[in-house]
Amino acid sequence: MADVFSKAKRSEVMSRIRSSGNRDTELVMVALMRAHGITGWRRGQRLPGRPDFVFRRERVCVFVDGCFWHGCPLHFRRPKSRRAFWDAKIARNKARDRRVARELRASGWRVLRVWEHALRKPGPLLARLRRAIGA
Repeated sequence: MADVFSKAKRSEVMSRIRSSGNRDTELVMVALMRAHGITGWRRGQRLPGRPDFVFRRERVCVFVDGCFWHGCPLHFRRPKSRRAFWDAKIARNKARDRRVARELRASGWRVLRVWEHALRKPGPLLARLRRAIGA
């Protein structure tokens, strides 16, 4: 389907959209941790990569990665338009994720990356998290 706006108008419209962060997946993770009695985490900690959840005492950082933005090997579907742009964008995101994980590990942190789709069947995710934090 063709866009109803010209390229210039679409660019203007899109530039006015401001993100408030990907809160849905993070809120699901909060609900899961609370429902299963996992405590001791904090949000908004100033560490490399801005982890979604930080267990300071256990030195564990948790990132909840969206399947699209972080290039999930199971669910990522590249948009049909501007393929080169999206390939480069997702490649940069993956490279940044690896760099941040290296920085955190070098500083003595354990890094857990959780795919968005793992929140649908949380059993294995919760087991991994409990092992990481020693709960």
